[in-house]
Order: sequence, then C-alpha cells, then structure tokens
Amino acid sequence: MDVLADVVSAMRTGPATSGRTDVRGPWGLRFTQSAGATFHLVLQGSSWLLPPDGPPVAMGPGDAVLLPRGLEHGLADHPDSPLVDFDPAIVDQAPGSTGARSLLLCGTYLLDRQRSHPVLSNLPDVVHVPADPGRHRTLHTTIGVLGEELDADRPGAAAVVPPLVDALLVLILRAWLEDRRCPTDSGWSRTLTDSAVARSLELIHAEPGATWTVADLAADVGLSRAAFARRFTEAVGEPPLTYLSRWRMTTAARLLRDHDRPLATVAKEIGYRSEFAFAKAFKRDFGIAPGAYRKQLAVSGT
Repeated sequence: MDVLADVVSAMRTGPATSGRTDVRGPWGLRFTQSAGATFHLVLQGSSWLLPPDGPPVAMGPGDAVLLPRGLEHGLADHPDSPLVDFDPAIVDQAPGSTGARSLLLCGTYLLDRQRSHPVLSNLPDVVHVPADPGRHRTLHTTIGVLGEELDADRPGAAAVVPPLVDALLVLILRAWLEDRRCPTDSGWSRTLTDSAVARSLELIHAEPGATWTVADLAADVGLSRAAFARRFTEAVGEPPLTYLSRWRMTTAARLLRDHDRPLATVAKEIGYRSEFAFAKAFKRDFGIAPGAYRKQLAVSGT
C-alpha cells in the first residue's frame, strides 16, 4: 500500500486545471484565493513568487511551488513590478513586452478541505522545491518534459500534459517531505524514516475496515504498545485510533463520491457492523447523513 498516493487520491475531488503562461518583462500577475491548492512551475526563465506573508521567493528554471491553501499571491519578473489579475484564458499575459522571457505552468488542484489530511494540513503556506541537480530527478525530469511539450506545441501534447500535471502533486509533496525527513523530527516527514510508523500506516490504509487495536498494530511492527503509540503520535500528530477513525471517514467519503455502492456496503468496507452506526458516525464528522452527502455531490457535479 502506497500511503502517500492513497492520501492524495482521497483528498483530490476533481481533475487539475492548468495553463501555459508566456511572459516577457516587465510583468506581474496577481492570483486570487483559490478553492484548491495552487501550483506554479518555472519551465524557462525566472520569476519571483510574492507570498501573502514573508519575503519574495526567487524561482529559476525547474523550480516548483505549491500553495496548499490556495492563498492570494503574485508572480512577477521583479518584486517591485506592478501586478494585474491573472486570466487563465490568456497565454500571453504581458502583450507588447520585449524583455526577458519566462515560460510558466500555472494551475490548481481541487482538494477536499473538509477532510484535510495531516500530510497536507501540516504544510506551510508556500512549499518551494528548487531545482537541485542530483536530487528529485523524477520531479525535475517531469518538469522538463512539460516544458518541451508546452513550448513546442507538438501533436499529442493534449494527451501527454494532463497525466504529467496530475503526477506533479505527489512528486512535489514527496520532494518536500524527503528534504525534511529526519529520525528525530516530529511531523509527517518522520514517517519516511520511521519504519514502524510507516508500516502501521500501510496496514491501516490497506485494510481500513479491519478491527485494528493499538496492541495489534504494535505487535505487527514489533514494538510494545506504549512505544508504538508514542512514536506514531509524534510522527503523525494524533494517536493511532484517532487516525484510523479519521481515515475510515475519509475513505467513506471517497467511496460515496466515486462509487454507487449501497450504504451498507460502504459501512462494512470501513469497519462498521451496521449501516445505522456508520451513518451516525459519518454525520458526526461531516454534519450530514451519508445518503444526503452523496446526493449533494451529485447535484454539485463534484
């Protein structure tokens, strides 16, 4: 079970939207608050990210930036350049400019903020992964391929670009977590180095409906109950059974969103013996009954 892939799959509520942005200096773009997570890639040239708080961030070719909470921000050729509102329908955002060229890919990932997972909620407002030769080769190779496809406008690009953009969310998150993993750290990045915590998460994600206890999980990873509970809580940010309950409800929401299985089947898959018990727990978490939740999604088209 690939936990990071499972988390991202559960959090996403629709396809990514993205567009090629071709600019020549001087230029400045303002991005308003987004309902999802905003991302930018510098495919060619350079850019300055102007976050809502904090100093400007210099970005060069191959750099990637993710704003998990979609906060308002700017991109510009210089921190002092005036900003205009970004229009995703326009490729050339600075018509008439003759300065240095930058080619960007700007877009948004649709995410379920109602069920934000710790791997996302614990991220800073700005996640910057700079191009670094020898590190995160898959990420930077993907960015390079995207740059070539978007700049050359070759036949078949419309089939190549979307899956690459979809993969970028996992690649950016993986790069960020790998850069910060340390056996003594607390936080989600620690799961990459703590084999016991990582294994327990794999078990929970592989079988969220199993009758897991802290003792069961501890035994499976070769730790005492107390040692396992402490290490899990330090790494993940909440106790094992709290995480299990959260993940069960997240899984239920995904099943209701993506499948038409009967509610009794959904209840059984996530470990509830009765549809009534599942409905009560789901309503406690979401504020709405599971059947009504499914109808609401159908009406909204998500």
